[in-house]
Amino acid sequence: MPPGSFTSAGIDSKRQRALPVPRANADMKTFVPDSSIASDVIPSANYGERNDGRQPDMIVLHYTGMPDMEGAIAQLCSAGTDVSAHYIVLEDGRIVQCVPESKRAWHAGVSCWAGEQDINSCSIGIEIINRGHDWGYPDFPPRQIAAVIALCRGIMLRRKVPSHRVLAHSDVAPARKKDPGEKFPWHSLANSGVGHWVQPAPIAPGEALKLGGIGDDVIALQTAFARYGYDVPTHGKYDGATMEVVTAFQRHFRPARVDGVADHSTMRTLHALLASLPAEAIVVAAR
Repeated sequence: MPPGSFTSAGIDSKRQRALPVPRANADMKTFVPDSSIASDVIPSANYGERNDGRQPDMIVLHYTGMPDMEGAIAQLCSAGTDVSAHYIVLEDGRIVQCVPESKRAWHAGVSCWAGEQDINSCSIGIEIINRGHDWGYPDFPPRQIAAVIALCRGIMLRRKVPSHRVLAHSDVAPARKKDPGEKFPWHSLANSGVGHWVQPAPIAPGEALKLGGIGDDVIALQTAFARYGYDVPTHGKYDGATMEVVTAFQRHFRPARVDGVADHSTMRTLHALLASLPAEAIVVAAR
């Protein structure tokens, strides 16, 4: 058999490998998964009630950013880590549910979108097994992405989540997070009806706004980002916070170059996204 090739039996064997249930969680009460495509339930000890009875209308996608699956599952499910997610999507396409959708998982941390500060209460969190930027940042396998798409489509249907509220962790926490990062194929999700997307404008030489810039053009840029939903000041100074938002936007919507510089490609892509948003979404984002 040539190097790198696999028999179907080998793939099936890998897919059926037992999942690493944290020892302290072995006796925790399980639950019926919300998604019919979730293959396993590993209950997390870390969750609470959604504040003010808030119903989730947002999906936030993450990568685990840890060297291996076992460590990631332990981190997300063990008491005392203060972190969790509703779902984990493995590299082989299996989907594990850890927190019921009706509960508030602790995945977003300090975050904001469209004026909402409690993202954990209004969202479903999906962690995607991937080592992330600190551990080599591998590509996302096609089987894993297919599972993410199927999972998101089901959640969107059940929870009436609009496409423009399927977001990256880096979108809602641009100062802290990079995930799921510029390698994540948002365009593939959009082709299947998951997420908001336009074809990024081509990168070309020309003037750009960047760190240290001031003036009305910077105010216009900041205002456009705020209208889309990003938490960004609108004071006319291209400061570090503005650069972080531009970088997060590029990771999601213009991944060919992620440098925090608002060039014509970045600005044209942003305005195309705004133009294709429902009017009511812009009103919410501008609050």
